[in-house]
Amino acid sequence: MGKRRLVRLPFGLIGVGILSVIFTTTLIWIAVVDDPLGGEPVAVLPLDAVVEGVTSQDIEVVEIRPGIGDDLGPNLRPESAKDLMGPRYDMILRPDGLGPEAPVTSLSINPDSRVSERSDYGFLPKVSEAGVRPLDAYSRPVVNEFKSIPKIAVVITGLGLSETGTQNAISSLPPEVTFALAPYGEDLDLWMQQARTKGHELLLQLPLEPFDFPDNDPGPHTLLVSLRPAEMLDRLAYLLTRVTNYVGTIPEMGARFTSTKPSVEYLFEKLKSRGLMFVDNGTSSRSIAAQMATDKRLPFSGVDVVLDEVPRDDNIDAKLLQLEGIARSRGIAVAAGSALPVTVRQLQEWVQDLEERGLQLVPISATIDR
Repeated sequence: MGKRRLVRLPFGLIGVGILSVIFTTTLIWIAVVDDPLGGEPVAVLPLDAVVEGVTSQDIEVVEIRPGIGDDLGPNLRPESAKDLMGPRYDMILRPDGLGPEAPVTSLSINPDSRVSERSDYGFLPKVSEAGVRPLDAYSRPVVNEFKSIPKIAVVITGLGLSETGTQNAISSLPPEVTFALAPYGEDLDLWMQQARTKGHELLLQLPLEPFDFPDNDPGPHTLLVSLRPAEMLDRLAYLLTRVTNYVGTIPEMGARFTSTKPSVEYLFEKLKSRGLMFVDNGTSSRSIAAQMATDKRLPFSGVDVVLDEVPRDDNIDAKLLQLEGIARSRGIAVAAGSALPVTVRQLQEWVQDLEERGLQLVPISATIDR
């Protein structure tokens, strides 16, 4: 058998040939393709006006780094800059009269990064390192405030549950009226933005356990007196992240919860640590919320009159007269009602000459000593 002849390939020449092809292709690409960034993503923005006297040497390319750091686990992530909050917090425009021309009374519609922190459920309110609370950051300033004038705050609850009712309340009532958003409502971010664009201060409704639970159920994630602390905290975190830019909370139902000391203590400690106020809804004579708020030094206000327990215009008018009497005798009074058409209509008529009667309508945050 003859010996096999081994064929030697010119690997050196092949390598040189490949490098030559790559080098030649690169030169052709640079000469033909006008892309000095080498394919990096770029954004081109139109200029409304031509700026004279600026040359290409006055322009430099900068690298934009993300402002949010690494994930710190299932509970908290680092505070993000207000311009990195994401598209959820972009202004939403609807064909209903609320355009980009916001009134001078408008309030911020984006979460304040000083008082916001990320969680698995969304943005949680918090107290900033400088001591700024959501109560401070999101409250509506009170203009022309005179201590001698009796003041009235009105809270309208249930916003977000009905699109028609919510839109009617936002478009009909003056900006001094406070709105409470239901955590199970639809499009809460949109309603928050529209309400604050019109100047309204916001509360978040918390579903708290009534005496006849579960026959009377405020909804999923209701805070129950039987919950262990970890369960209570998890449900509370879920509820507090349903929307942003609110100054505090108000119960949905909750007669049993607000009469149970350990539960109220725990809730108030958490709300205080988050920089929020609490408004008792005035539906239970057994509530210990006022005393517990004093003990815990939690910013607190309580409803004196529920306007529409009987949703008829004459009954609501009588309740409003009662409210005025309380304000004149005590200097301040708080009312609550739902976003029913009859309630909104009677309030709209009532506020028209309120100042002429020597009374001032104020947001709910103006009823507390902060």
